[in-house]
Amino acid sequence: MANYLVTGGAGFIGTNLVVQLIAEGHTVRVFDNYAGGKKEERLQQGVAYIEGDIRDFDALLRAMENVDGVFHMAALPRVTFSVEHPLETNDVNVNGTLNVLLAARDAGVKRVIFSSSSSTYGAEEKELLKEDGAVKMPISPYALHKLTGEHYCRLFAQLYDIETVSLIYFNVYGPYFDPEGAYALVIGKFLTQKKNGEPMTVCGDGEYYRDYTHVSDVVRANILAMTKDTVGKGDVINIGNSRPTTVNQLVDLIGGEHVNVPERPGDPRFSGADITKAKQLLGWAPSIELEEGIKALKEEMGIE
Repeated sequence: MANYLVTGGAGFIGTNLVVQLIAEGHTVRVFDNYAGGKKEERLQQGVAYIEGDIRDFDALLRAMENVDGVFHMAALPRVTFSVEHPLETNDVNVNGTLNVLLAARDAGVKRVIFSSSSSTYGAEEKELLKEDGAVKMPISPYALHKLTGEHYCRLFAQLYDIETVSLIYFNVYGPYFDPEGAYALVIGKFLTQKKNGEPMTVCGDGEYYRDYTHVSDVVRANILAMTKDTVGKGDVINIGNSRPTTVNQLVDLIGGEHVNVPERPGDPRFSGADITKAKQLLGWAPSIELEEGIKALKEEMGIE
């Protein structure tokens, strides 16, 4: 068993990861400033929670004492918010990530798993995105921040003898989602609107393709990335479902009324993952299809 630190471990994906790590018998610390809210709903027994900001290097260094691996999930992850507040989000997402890597290096942590985003690919054409394909051209500050994090992880693996892996998430959904949070995206918001008897709000024409990935699959990918000896040299790996679905198709799948609202700035039209690398390096593939995942969430929320 290992000692792990999860930054942002009280967030949506972080909470799901913490639950699984505890179930596997690991010792877990969480470093979080609870900016994402829902603190009381997400705290897990047997976990050491440290309230702090990833921009505080000294606090991070103390939190990493005797830690074997770090899952770095803390971020200000909202695309639209980054467009409106580029300086604040850069400070958290770029400087904060650099702090995490420096603290991990100085604390003697073996490996850091960085949570990146499919937004780093920018406005690509309609084809499944490959990690080693065309040059990435982010179209939002948040996407640029995550791409910078990927490069910092690669450099730290090359320069400072610390193992790193960057996992690129494609539209994660599942238990502990926040309907107002970035990772929940439209699924969490649509289900909440449906539960409240409200029409689902579709941005633009609804012909935005997204690759929806269940959080349990993302958690499994994180643990494989932490434990596999086939990675650790700054690898960048897509974690998605390889099945892009439009927002309009999602509306049909959930069922109910909808209204169209203005599109959001900085949103790419198409996002879908080529997961060949994940299969080869991690032995990972998604196990939950979108229909199955949404059905389970609807049952959990008591939605007909």
